[in-house]
Amino acid sequence: MWLGDIYPWAGNYRTLNIGKGGFQFAHAPLIPRLMTILGKEVLGRHTPCGRATDVSVARSLAEVHAELILIHPFRDGNGRLARLVALLMASQAGINPLRLSVLAGRGKQTYVQAIHVAMSRDYVPLELLFASAIDGPWRPDSSST
Repeated sequence: MWLGDIYPWAGNYRTLNIGKGGFQFAHAPLIPRLMTILGKEVLGRHTPCGRATDVSVARSLAEVHAELILIHPFRDGNGRLARLVALLMASQAGINPLRLSVLAGRGKQTYVQAIHVAMSRDYVPLELLFASAIDGPWRPDSSST
């Protein structure tokens, strides 16, 4: 929706195979099935992201983020969408906004390597990046006071 005024194909799954930096994203014809699996299995397991330890939240953020990036369902905006989902999940967990700057600048190479490692379902490097992005104290849970 937010890119609809810019691209006529915005919001539609891509029909072209694409890659970045020599890395190929999911084969375009597989995207609808992969997105269904992402919704039912990955998002279904990790969202809404309830109040938990920062380690648990970082693990959830890493898996959802990696799987969405690896599918890369759209022609443009995938990274922005994945970061927006991470921010939403952090908010659901009751934490302050993430410091996503750890994924950019000097941290971008580490981030890209972590995404590559996630292809084998090893989310630990990305989990460590998200753990470092959790900034500040947890907001108090109003239901426990």
